[in-house]
Amino acid sequence: MTRVVEIPGVVRRHRPRTPAIALVLDSPHSGESYPGDFDHAPPRALVRQAEDTHVARLWRHAPAVGATLIEALFPRAYIDANRSLADLDPELLSDRWPEPIVLSRKTTQGIGLVWRLARDGTPMYGRKLASTEVRARIDRYWRPYHAAVAEALDEVHRTHGAAWHLNCHSMPAIGDARSDDPGRERADFVLGDRDGSTCDPRFTAFVAATLRGLGYRVAVNDPYKGVELVRAHGHPSEDRHSLQVEIKRTLYMDEATLEPHGGYARLERDLAHLVESIAGFIASAPARR
Repeated sequence: MTRVVEIPGVVRRHRPRTPAIALVLDSPHSGESYPGDFDHAPPRALVRQAEDTHVARLWRHAPAVGATLIEALFPRAYIDANRSLADLDPELLSDRWPEPIVLSRKTTQGIGLVWRLARDGTPMYGRKLASTEVRARIDRYWRPYHAAVAEALDEVHRTHGAAWHLNCHSMPAIGDARSDDPGRERADFVLGDRDGSTCDPRFTAFVAATLRGLGYRVAVNDPYKGVELVRAHGHPSEDRHSLQVEIKRTLYMDEATLEPHGGYARLERDLAHLVESIAGFIASAPARR
């Protein structure tokens, strides 16, 4: 039986069911528990297009091989756990934000720390948000999620002398008008290591080769290089290795309805095989102490 630690509506930690290995997975965008104060203007069905629906469930077998899985329960559009705290859109606010703001391309697209726009470009709110509202979201959701990921990675690093991290996502099959690859069909998987800076390149190559061996098309750092969580936790010189994994949504679900289709079971089996293979890679990788 999986040992689970949960902050209701915020984060769930699935602990290993077998002896722990130095592997942590996190799913920051698959949350489906919508807070009562999320007064979004577009229909819920449109807002949900921001989710990486089913991603945490797809990786649910990871604890069976000794990995830890951290799952966000809150929705990405409410506050995005894979954004920097400085990645805040001032156009969203009704008053001045008291801390430094560093605009990224995501912010200008309306999908920064707190989303200003829905996936189709529709305004997310019929009003501006007070800075106190945003601060509450950071303190109640963003910080506990990041603390859970950091704690899990620190634990395995202390125990094993190394930490290996998969930051798990899903992506639309075709880039939309606001993406870096508008109109282009994407590979089945996109691996992001921020151009080789967040993990041992051999890890990226191993994951890519394993997925290709299962019959999938794999791209690396195109169009996704990895954002805040791999940036924060990927420090290869300290034997802390973070890799972002994006899965094309049409492999397992209908993008419009978010319902799983016949490909779901195969993908879930293949991801279980991938985690088992990574466990073998980790076991043979020498750690620095």
